[in-house]
Amino acid sequence: MSSERGNRCRGCAAAALRPVLDLGKVPAADHFPSANSPIDPGEAGHPLRMDYCAACGLAQLAEDDTVTAEPRGVEPRALRDQAADAVAAVAAAGLLTGRTAREFGSPHGGTWLPLLAARGFTETAARADVVLDCFGIMHEPDQRAAFRRRAAVTAPQGALLIQYHSLATIVAARQWNALRHGHFAYYSLAALRGLLHEAGMTVTHAWTFDLYGGTVLLRAVHGGAAEHDSVRAVLDGEAPHIDPSALTALQRAAYRHAGALRRWLDERAARGLRVYAYGAASRAVALFSLAGAHRGLIAGVADASPGKHGRRMPGTDIPIVSPGELVAARPDLVLLTLPDLLAEVQATYPELDGRWVVDAPSGPREGGTETATLRRAAT
Repeated sequence: MSSERGNRCRGCAAAALRPVLDLGKVPAADHFPSANSPIDPGEAGHPLRMDYCAACGLAQLAEDDTVTAEPRGVEPRALRDQAADAVAAVAAAGLLTGRTAREFGSPHGGTWLPLLAARGFTETAARADVVLDCFGIMHEPDQRAAFRRRAAVTAPQGALLIQYHSLATIVAARQWNALRHGHFAYYSLAALRGLLHEAGMTVTHAWTFDLYGGTVLLRAVHGGAAEHDSVRAVLDGEAPHIDPSALTALQRAAYRHAGALRRWLDERAARGLRVYAYGAASRAVALFSLAGAHRGLIAGVADASPGKHGRRMPGTDIPIVSPGELVAARPDLVLLTLPDLLAEVQATYPELDGRWVVDAPSGPREGGTETATLRRAAT
């Protein structure tokens, strides 16, 4: 929490913090109560705010008074495919060297270790030639300490590979609901370069991927090293979107998105259409809360994680059901809360063909516009 840090930056400990996105009090993003439990008035009582450090450029969760309790999710195919592409890209550049690997995992599931094992690497709990972190380090409240730990277990001639959801993408695509409890940092390469430098490491290479609208994989080594042109390309691409004035656009995007979703749901309910959703994701928690969603508007949310079945969306009476129950319900429309899943769910549930509606910051769409949106998301 902020009080424990004296309201100082999680990365550099400076006091130059500026609020850029404040969602007020919302439900905890990782606590899914039993579907049979009544809604506690205090469920939606957790502050959710993003601060920006003017000293080091790290965007961060201001405070977190929640207790992590999220059922482990099922890794989507899009994430598995991207992991394979990332490992292949590093290997193709001749930079996947050594014999040992160590991974700092993410609570959202998934691992790159089998991909490295297939290339001859052995997992170790000691210092490793390749140290992996895919969306894991953002879950660390003390960012400075987290980067130092990862640097400490990287062998002297080894490399640290970190993948992050780009703050520039979050801003440019108005992905305001990437802000959630338990996610303590939101990175630009400029901020990461500083955090790694403080830990004694230098960023040498960067690769970009389409996952989540734009993710970046970077490679860092101990001491000084030459910087590949790919690093400068990412820095230049991110620069227009990580200025504090650009970040404040997320506040407007949050209210516009929630308002557009609520209007869409109200209109479908007035027409007697039954709407379900797919993806009981943490990023949907704040959206549903701001939109005032309830079971009369969204009959249920399907999710592939068995650990979430029989629960409900935090702060609402909307039950979480299995994909099988979703198909059996024969809904008129299915709101997809995670656009990256579109190709996977379309292929897995052909019974729902023509009913998928991809949620976006501008709100859901139907008819010809919706078809165009789905086609763009699928490609």
